[in-house]
Amino acid sequence: MKTVSETASFGGTQGVYAHQSSVCACEMTFGLYLPPAAAYGPVPVLWYLSGLTCTHENAMTKAGAQGWAAEHGLALVFPDTSPRGDDVADDEAFDLGKGAGFYVNATEKPWAPHYRMWDYIAQELPDLVFDAFPLDREMQAITGHSMGGHGALTLAMTYPDRFSSVSAFSPICNPVDSEWGIKQLGAYLGDDREAWSAHDSSLLMAERGFDGPVLCDTGTKDQFADRLKPETLAAAMAARRQHGAFRMQPGYDHSYFFVASFMEEHVAFHAGAMGLA
Repeated sequence: MKTVSETASFGGTQGVYAHQSSVCACEMTFGLYLPPAAAYGPVPVLWYLSGLTCTHENAMTKAGAQGWAAEHGLALVFPDTSPRGDDVADDEAFDLGKGAGFYVNATEKPWAPHYRMWDYIAQELPDLVFDAFPLDREMQAITGHSMGGHGALTLAMTYPDRFSSVSAFSPICNPVDSEWGIKQLGAYLGDDREAWSAHDSSLLMAERGFDGPVLCDTGTKDQFADRLKPETLAAAMAARRQHGAFRMQPGYDHSYFFVASFMEEHVAFHAGAMGLA
């Protein structure tokens, strides 16, 4: 692992690091914010998964999370959204290929050699950061935006013992039946719709739910509502009587202005679930 940069932020350190990923077979970059409390021992971790076209940098610079994380003594991890490099397969469309890994392990050509973002987020990157930084593996939460919200929800419901809480901003809720999902899951996973279902938060919510609290926010003026299908996750949560809240925020769209507007509440939500608030 190499240090790309380290910058003082709210009494802590916002770092950017790169490493050779054996899972993705390329160099990967991630951001990590360590709050002031990390100087005195391991701190809890909030994972933030970004959306389509993003890198590790978007939320790191636009979401305004570091100040709230410092206040609660939380570290923030900002992974990239896909593998990178000249030999990594890509597509001309913005919603497939680089920047659009969808947090799955691709099984189809030409994606399979590098697009293993599920294993990267679930296994390789956690092992790396917990070994290298003062982080508490027993206290983790996860959140994300859009495609990252989809990833956060599916990972949390697949590994419920790992995460105390999960939240999402404008998540892609029903990719097996959405323009943002059918195309990508078909490309990465082929025609096996059972494999698709393992990455659909509405289906997972109906099937198993989540043992901890859930918080989802979507704007009433989100320009991608027909692709996000928020009503499917809301219905699944209600039918299951899932502990949590699905909120439609009046007037907000899909942008980082929306994410930043509710970031304080989401960080406090996770801090509370971990007993920090």
